[in-house]
Amino acid sequence: MPSDAPTLLPILSAPTSQFAEVARLPVVEAPVAPIRVDRGVIVFDLDGTLIDDIGLISHVAADALFRAFGTPVEEGRVHYLATTGMPFEAQLAQLYPEVPPDQRNAVARIFHERKVREAYVQAQVFPDVPRLLKRLGTEGWTLVVSTGAEREMADLVMEREGIRFWFEAILGSGQGTKREHLAEYRRRYPGVPLVLVGDSRFDMEAGAGEPGVVVIGRASSLHGWTLTPDDLQRWGARWADYSLSELPDLLPGLIASPPKKTARAKARKGRDRDSPKAGDVPASI
Repeated sequence: MPSDAPTLLPILSAPTSQFAEVARLPVVEAPVAPIRVDRGVIVFDLDGTLIDDIGLISHVAADALFRAFGTPVEEGRVHYLATTGMPFEAQLAQLYPEVPPDQRNAVARIFHERKVREAYVQAQVFPDVPRLLKRLGTEGWTLVVSTGAEREMADLVMEREGIRFWFEAILGSGQGTKREHLAEYRRRYPGVPLVLVGDSRFDMEAGAGEPGVVVIGRASSLHGWTLTPDDLQRWGARWADYSLSELPDLLPGLIASPPKKTARAKARKGRDRDSPKAGDVPASI
């Protein structure tokens, strides 16, 4: 019998290899010359961060997984939500590693088509987004997007929702992974703070794994699936909430404050402390 209680499912950490994240080679493009900006760069994720569409997309994904692999619908939905934040091809590679890549890619193509027709057509920006972007833009922040969706589709959806105007650039699945997007934006906009705003564990860990990146989280509560502010902060967010309305006021302090140690970092520090150091003398031989 269906329950509203969250389904417990191990959530995979953000992969460090691009080959674990994407199932196709990035598009090779001419490099953009570095640009000097005055204040700092805020990198927004799209799905679930700017656009309130993760619930819609999760139902499309669940049906696609059921039709392709026979995965029960609610189980497939939770598995999709547990691995969201990376390209769908990469989600399939992690969820169904035994399935041949050609078959997974065929399922991904169907999913992307259905996502456009069934989810993006209904999705809208979060209510706090228009005012948030206007304030950040008028206060001198440079705004860009990093998404696991296709760049062209992200561009169209943002244009339709009236928010494309505020963004200087979009990098999508064809331009590499989240970590590669962050590295590219750091190259394009050198010498200023870099902030990543996302909604998934993958976003938090990808940003927290890059030196000097300040990570912000949008918490969420969907049927059977919740990511609280505490969850996102445990995975690397400097600050997280269900709304981003307070972000412009908090941003200067968040950039200036040192990052909190995540549970993983604390555990690593404990292991390092207990490990023998060079020059240590064994207690017994």
